[in-house]
Amino acid sequence: MSAENLHGKAIRTLVICTALWALSFPGMKALSLEQHKLLPDAGSWFFTSLGVMYRFGAAGVILLLFSVSEIKTISRLEIEQGLALAAFGVGGILFQMDGLTYTLASTSAFLTQSYCLFIPLWVALVNRRRPSLKIFSSTLFVVVGVAVLADVNFDSFKLGRGELETLIASLMFTGQILLLESPRYAANRADNFSTVMFLVMALLCLPLVWLTAPGASACLRAYASPAACGLLAVLVVFCTVFAYTLMNRWQRQVTATEAGLIYSIEPVIASGLTLFVPAWLSHWTDIIYANEQLTARLLIGGGLITVANVLLQSKWLNVKAPPAVES
Repeated sequence: MSAENLHGKAIRTLVICTALWALSFPGMKALSLEQHKLLPDAGSWFFTSLGVMYRFGAAGVILLLFSVSEIKTISRLEIEQGLALAAFGVGGILFQMDGLTYTLASTSAFLTQSYCLFIPLWVALVNRRRPSLKIFSSTLFVVVGVAVLADVNFDSFKLGRGELETLIASLMFTGQILLLESPRYAANRADNFSTVMFLVMALLCLPLVWLTAPGASACLRAYASPAACGLLAVLVVFCTVFAYTLMNRWQRQVTATEAGLIYSIEPVIASGLTLFVPAWLSHWTDIIYANEQLTARLLIGGGLITVANVLLQSKWLNVKAPPAVES
């Protein structure tokens, strides 16, 4: 397969990953509503940490079973990359969750997408050159589009604890994306370091589960219904095993800047799914979860992010090489 075809396949695969992650938003919301029926007195920190532990722990076990022969020959660099990805992943999720307690959800959504700025800035600093006009234009479209989608009110915006923690979370997610581009890990096998990543993320959540659990039995009662188990299964198989392993395998075929911009499609797809998926989940799980409405914000914000990604993959604004000088 040519480099151009490989690059195109990688982009299409990462778009699929982004769609699967977008599915996790209504899935996690429905799971939260179901669990509050089962354990009305438990806190959101307990449900979130327990869900992350079960989700990534189960994904790690599944991947381990399907790659036993490769795991036997796991390298030191594969373990190192898996540990680093797990640390960045858990750190990002925890800072994002705690930041939400101290700021508006719309502000958090906007600031989380800051990796679209952090990545090209980091690449520019490392390579000591300015981002191209195409990258700058695409990033600008994404920033404005996410701001419109999140309905950020800049009049009331302030940089307090919640905003700072959300920016730290975005930096953590930036680290995840950049780690997959690092030449140091170019020869690593995706299934091996993904297995390490999943299992270590689950272990890192264990202390938080222990600190926030209302009791030992709560860890079982939180999933004591077919609906809760079914939703967890969807999150494990589609939003974790498939999405993350495809990401870990294919992101190395694009630049980190391209990957960050592709992943910015996630809020657009998630917003589209919430127009009809909640009603399906409500019927299946017997919870009250209403569909969201199509708004001008979704059309304008989603349109700007779509334009950014179309521009990124087009030949517009490409820097043309100078013509060869005949001797």
